[in-house]
Amino acid sequence: MEYTIVRKTDWDKVPAAEISNVCWGYDQPDVKAQAQACYDEKYLYVKLSAKEKDIRAEFTGLYGMPCQDSCLEFFFSPLSDGRYFNIEMNPNCSMYFGMGTGPSNLARIQMEGHDDNLLSPHAERTAEGWQVEYSVPFSLVKMFFPEFRPEAGTRIRGNFYKCGDLTVKEHYYSWNPMTVDHPCFHYPPDFGTLVFA
Repeated sequence: MEYTIVRKTDWDKVPAAEISNVCWGYDQPDVKAQAQACYDEKYLYVKLSAKEKDIRAEFTGLYGMPCQDSCLEFFFSPLSDGRYFNIEMNPNCSMYFGMGTGPSNLARIQMEGHDDNLLSPHAERTAEGWQVEYSVPFSLVKMFFPEFRPEAGTRIRGNFYKCGDLTVKEHYYSWNPMTVDHPCFHYPPDFGTLVFA
């Protein structure tokens, strides 16, 4: 699938990517999710929203495992060298921000003096569920991928996810369909295409 990352504007004008592909048979019909992304010269802005009745939000702080709670995730590969960032967040803004090449090769990103606001995350409850917003500094992306150029025409790979390992009913959804045969979002071949407009 392909998603267009537009220039920064009001969120109601940013296209939504529906996170609606049921993964590995773990479906919870009451859960719906979507993703939006836009950018300017300095940041990639991400907004993820979930309609969810039975919200689990146990972890707080930066060093929990948000995927065990109600969780919204964004993985992206700025270049085609096999490495990708993974950003996972629960309704408390408990975050896993890492980089690697797969589930057995991941490192959590920590930057001294910036950990508690590295992505300027914000989470809030809504009438039907919850949502998170954050901004990824391109200066940070370029620390790991110096050749990356966030400009019109740039194409990267990525995927958006909704999960809840320990929620009332375990569930997994993706924007781009998953082909790996067991629960694991860390599978770059299943990333879709993200195009900067």
